Amino acid sequence: MVARLVIAAPSSGAGKTTVATGLMAAFAGRGLAVSPHKVGPDYIDPGYHALATGRPGRNLDAYLCGPERIAPLFAHGARGCELAVVEGVMGLYDGAAGQGELASTAHVAKLLRAPVVLVVDASSQSRSVAALVHGFASWDPRVRIGGVILNKVGSDRHEELLREALEESGVPVLGVLRRALAVATPSRHLGLVPVAERQAAAVAAVAAQAEQVRQGCDLDALLALARSAPPLDTEAWSPPVTEPAGSAEPTGPAGPVRPVVAVAGGPAFTFSYAEHTELLTAAGAEVVTFDPLRDEALPEGTRGLVIGGGFPEVYGAELSANAPLRAAVAELAASGAPVAAECAGLLYLARSLDGRPMCGVLDAEARMTERLTLGYRDAVAIGDSVLAPAGSRTRGHEFHRTVIEPGAGAAPAWGLTLPVRRVEGFVQRGVHASYVHTHWAGAPGTAARFVEHCR
Repeated sequence: MVARLVIAAPSSGAGKTTVATGLMAAFAGRGLAVSPHKVGPDYIDPGYHALATGRPGRNLDAYLCGPERIAPLFAHGARGCELAVVEGVMGLYDGAAGQGELASTAHVAKLLRAPVVLVVDASSQSRSVAALVHGFASWDPRVRIGGVILNKVGSDRHEELLREALEESGVPVLGVLRRALAVATPSRHLGLVPVAERQAAAVAAVAAQAEQVRQGCDLDALLALARSAPPLDTEAWSPPVTEPAGSAEPTGPAGPVRPVVAVAGGPAFTFSYAEHTELLTAAGAEVVTFDPLRDEALPEGTRGLVIGGGFPEVYGAELSANAPLRAAVAELAASGAPVAAECAGLLYLARSLDGRPMCGVLDAEARMTERLTLGYRDAVAIGDSVLAPAGSRTRGHEFHRTVIEPGAGAAPAWGLTLPVRRVEGFVQRGVHASYVHTHWAGAPGTAARFVEHCR
């Protein structure tokens, strides 16, 4: 039994991240163990959640992982905590395009049997706020909206008008927040600037968000609402422990030798799910993080390489200047060792990015564009790879403003069926490189297959 709240909004831009992060930090400041969660495939917001709570920010994506895994993944992340705060995605009822409620905040709230707090941008309305809240609260009777937090309120008189209007809606006001520059977080082409790129400023912003929430919200009422959530009848997910296939695992003086899997990190590669490292470890790997901006060599004994998403286009000059590491990555890939690269990792393996030399593993050129590619994808593996056997199906997500030419190699990584049919990505020797982000908790066996190839 974990007390829990879902923080939602009528639309994007209402202030969900500010309010959710502020609540996490404010409750953590009271001494509560707070579990942070984010609906959907977002990688950046969980970084701020982790800063607020001191625990890994975890995603709850019913499209990538399947609705049946949402409650177990939640219970896994919230194990040992007294309170969980779940930040929603987009508007409350917005989900995967053309898929009804699937993967929406409302869908996840129902799967978690969690009350919802609606964050409303009240900056350009007064009495109309009551109609807005009433509409959202009555749209789906299975979604329990337990209160509203009014954001960007202009004055005492404005607050008075809003409260007066909402008295008729039957939804209590649990907080009123004024406009405040100190809580703002800068954005760029793919959303907020990640925590890893602005550590000191991010710490200050989260502290300001916590103070704003402490001053403007009824924390006692919010905690009581969270505690009113009914018991969640589920078994916590845990990464399956796998045994090596075939011959016995090599052993040393200290026991079984665990193959080293190097995982790219640092400011340029911040997009990753916490469960991926847990799955690799459970599959028998020794996971070692390295920073391609600063480290001139791969971790000692590297047998496999994982390069997730991030912002290589922002750090193109620095990545290109680190020629020793680029050469080491190319040498590892040439040896046939397993290399899994998603989005930013795909760009890093290309011959060049915006004209700057990259690792040259793939015979392709990448460049920044103005066009945003965004959305869920249904994918089938074209051939065997270190991540998936031929014909296996998975679900993924694309989110980038770059293109790579060609878009697929002689052996593509995936055949995509949503939203249009096309092939995408590269499979060559041990390399699997693609724009498509996947969540390995939703694709059982991926981590174990990768580690077995490392052995």
